[in-house]
Amino acid sequence: MPAPGRNPTREDIVRAARRYIGTPYHHQAALAGAGCDCLGLVRGVWRDLYGSEPEVPPPYTPDWGETGAIEHMLAAATRHLVPVDVGTADAGDVMIFRLRNGVIAKHAAILTSRTSMIHAQSEDRVREVTMNGWWLRHVAAAFAFPNREESSP
Repeated sequence: MPAPGRNPTREDIVRAARRYIGTPYHHQAALAGAGCDCLGLVRGVWRDLYGSEPEVPPPYTPDWGETGAIEHMLAAATRHLVPVDVGTADAGDVMIFRLRNGVIAKHAAILTSRTSMIHAQSEDRVREVTMNGWWLRHVAAAFAFPNREESSP
């Protein structure tokens, strides 16, 4: 984690995200080692970097992305993260995905490089995986954590 008073670097973000690897999937949770979902991964890393979350999400059902048309995840990301070009997204950036064409964006991951990411997926554990063609075709947007430094001092 960044030292007190220092902005997080890409390395700080990746280190925080890797603490979640192996954490079991648990809907609406956000605690390394105990359980998290994809949003909980981003929320937990935010807490590790900044101390507290900017907002607490309202309760949501596991199928929330299949039943509505409002882009809740993209709207929240836009309120608290910094939009970046998908083509230049790199380690430490947050990727938001549409899991199917024609539905709202409902999955989040944190890049560990331009070609790998950490994410939480239902009925699995948090994993670091290759950002393959399937994932690339489903990217909806990319964001940076606020006040991120490019490298450690």
